[in-house]
Amino acid sequence: MLELIEHRALRRALEIAADPEVPLGPNPRVGCVLLSARGEVLAEGHHRGAGTPHAEADALSRATAALHGATAVVTLEPCAHHGRTGPCADALISAGITRVVIARRDPNPVAAGGIERLRGAGIDVELDIPEDLAADAAALNRGWEHGLEHGRPLVTAKIALTLDGRAAAADGTSQWITGPAAREEVHLLRTTCDVVLVGTGTAREDRPTLTARRPGGSLHARQPLRAVMGTSAAPALPAPDGAGEEIRLLTRDPSAALEELFSRGARHVLLEGGPTLASAFLRAGLIDELIIHLAPSLLGAGRAAVADLSITTLTDRLDLDLVDAAPLRSEHGPTDLRLTLRPRPHSA
Repeated sequence: MLELIEHRALRRALEIAADPEVPLGPNPRVGCVLLSARGEVLAEGHHRGAGTPHAEADALSRATAALHGATAVVTLEPCAHHGRTGPCADALISAGITRVVIARRDPNPVAAGGIERLRGAGIDVELDIPEDLAADAAALNRGWEHGLEHGRPLVTAKIALTLDGRAAAADGTSQWITGPAAREEVHLLRTTCDVVLVGTGTAREDRPTLTARRPGGSLHARQPLRAVMGTSAAPALPAPDGAGEEIRLLTRDPSAALEELFSRGARHVLLEGGPTLASAFLRAGLIDELIIHLAPSLLGAGRAAVADLSITTLTDRLDLDLVDAAPLRSEHGPTDLRLTLRPRPHSA
């Protein structure tokens, strides 16, 4: 019974860690729930960004009952280092916590070591959790973890196209290739990313707002940074109230653009530019994930979804691994298909 209570507490910790009011960027999102020995919730806490208390410290500060013999359920291994705040592992030990359930080890070598410190203090540490909770804990901070491993943001490219690979008709019209369900999903996707990136061509021709909007048109609480990349002139993007900051990246080099965004704290970039930008990032090997919204339509002519990749023979093709496929049904509009893919490393 207590195990089920702990799993429910972990689900709750994941929910509060993903609070839309919490900024994304170079810090992990973390949630913590404190349970009594009988499984009662004593307090909750979550990290709210750089300079704020860590999730464990936040939860400990909110507890009104004695914590001796309590369990801490956390989404990420408690830190063991002195940063802007003291080590969370030490705080749990001092509070009298006797059991800690952890969804994910900390991949940051600077902060890791909390598990060993807790166990050294005689605290029971549990890392064996259900697969669905483990997967959600991994997804919660995948941009942050990618940045630790690769030193650059995770890049997701979103492309909408017809069955014959067209992103626009022969006259240039492209709104809307896909239906309302696909467009709503894109807006939700924007709320999970630090930056939405387009090229100067898209900025000039489409004048997108690059905001994350609800179906009624109001803005979501979390808005991405809006970035325009390129060396040619382009007007400022429309900026409705509440839109994210717009920045210009005066480069055509994908690596340089990502380096600048990473230095600004961005850990997950959503690429929404046209075929030229998508092609540049694909050629550079800098797209980690493609989300393709495939409309059940044919155009026969028009702009291709991806520009020239300098591939001249079939053996040099860029293969993709299909991660997921799901229909997106709209009450008014086509039933599109969402494909989630990852580029496969090229092998001769």
